[in-house]
Amino acid sequence: MSKYILGIDQSTQGTKAIIFNEQGKIIARDDLSHKQIINELGWVEHDPLEIKENVVKVVKNVVNKAEIDKDSIIGVGISNQRETALMWDKKTGKPLYNAIVWQCSRGKKICERIESLGLQNEIKEKTGLHLSPYFSAAKLAWLIENVEGIKEKVNKNEVCCGNIDSWLIYNLTDEKIFKTDYSNASRTQLFNINTLSWDDDICKIFGLHTFNLPKVCNSNSIYGYTDFNGFLDKKIPINAVMGDSHAALYGQFCHNKGDIKSTYGTGSSIMMNIGEQPIYSKSGLVTSIAWGINNKVEYVLEGNINYTGAVITWLKDNLQLINNPKETAILAENANPKDKSYLVPAFTGLGAPYWNSEVNAIITGMTRVTGKNEIVRAGLDSIAYQIADIVNLMKSESGLQIKSLKVDGGPTKNNYLMQFQSDILNIKVEVSSVEELSACGVAYMAGIALGLYDLKLLNNTIKYQNYVSKLNENEISELYKGWKNAVKQTLYNVKI
Repeated sequence: MSKYILGIDQSTQGTKAIIFNEQGKIIARDDLSHKQIINELGWVEHDPLEIKENVVKVVKNVVNKAEIDKDSIIGVGISNQRETALMWDKKTGKPLYNAIVWQCSRGKKICERIESLGLQNEIKEKTGLHLSPYFSAAKLAWLIENVEGIKEKVNKNEVCCGNIDSWLIYNLTDEKIFKTDYSNASRTQLFNINTLSWDDDICKIFGLHTFNLPKVCNSNSIYGYTDFNGFLDKKIPINAVMGDSHAALYGQFCHNKGDIKSTYGTGSSIMMNIGEQPIYSKSGLVTSIAWGINNKVEYVLEGNINYTGAVITWLKDNLQLINNPKETAILAENANPKDKSYLVPAFTGLGAPYWNSEVNAIITGMTRVTGKNEIVRAGLDSIAYQIADIVNLMKSESGLQIKSLKVDGGPTKNNYLMQFQSDILNIKVEVSSVEELSACGVAYMAGIALGLYDLKLLNNTIKYQNYVSKLNENEISELYKGWKNAVKQTLYNVKI
């Protein structure tokens, strides 16, 4: 009987399940979206029960699509949207509130209060993360301070606090196992990346205790066994867990020091593998754990951007300039080349390397002849500029040469965007033929742990379309200078 691996990617917009064969190739995929709960303040939530139910549904659907024997699936890997935090009752297993999504900045005042106490440097030195409502800790603190009864339950050790990975592991295992992996733990702003443990002092700053948090394991551990609520005839091991961006880094085979990738999703994560020793950024990047494999931890430099693919959604749903994301490439290519419009998409503030949650989005540089094409182009360009900010910083702070950028995600299908990304960085951009890199990463890791895959042979499963820069250095410098001026206008509200 052939053997298969199941990869699950629980992301911001939805959940996908993918079946991989013995060669590591995708044979079937199924997706389900879930509701985005957004209020008038722009706060973003997800229903954790809907997410749990959707995971089981997509597994059932993809197995039926693949038309394989359920007994031939030997293991599963799970990747998840990171920093999205929730709490649930240890006795009942029921959520105490909706999951607060990574995009949500409701913890801003909590972070400001902590900064006023002068604690931000201690937090950065221990966790590798700039103090920000972006990460899980401030979200959990908000729940403690604003939802009736939670503080008492937290202090009595009656609550599980975790991210989506822990929630899914808990619900997929009959034993209600409460675990996470190193990559997810490192994104909570509660985990000491030097001691590789939950930090008592940091937890207290945010009103938590280490006993509220999951056990941290190697990314390729066996987290437990699941039959997906009785769907499978026998239980299979959950044999890999990683945050989605880390899983994509692994799936892109960025396993060597200096390898770099960018995932284009709702937001974007740009990651550079920096090896077995952390490098601490002085300019707005964060240091996280790539993964833990067989008790060896590797680190990454990372920059996170709130709005990349979501800019295209904004052009479509809010401005109604396009009917389909595919239209953007044609419109951008037909824009007036002399137009100097820039969009800075700070709809919920700016992430790395600026870390300013107060600013608002702007369009600058428009003239009387600026129209639909030019605004669409500015939207696409803003994605590439934001990623260039991060890549350029990584190069300077790591001291490592960057010869190419591996990319994945839906927006990488946009030829204009990928060419401009290569143009503005002046390096090769390698677009993966496989877009499901997060699911690939955990499926590959699980398959290797189970003895089904050989890492060297897997490297042949993904092909790349390459883009190289067509601009000279003066053109690149002039364009990038315009972007930096637009960002300054956003940050300082002054005319440049």
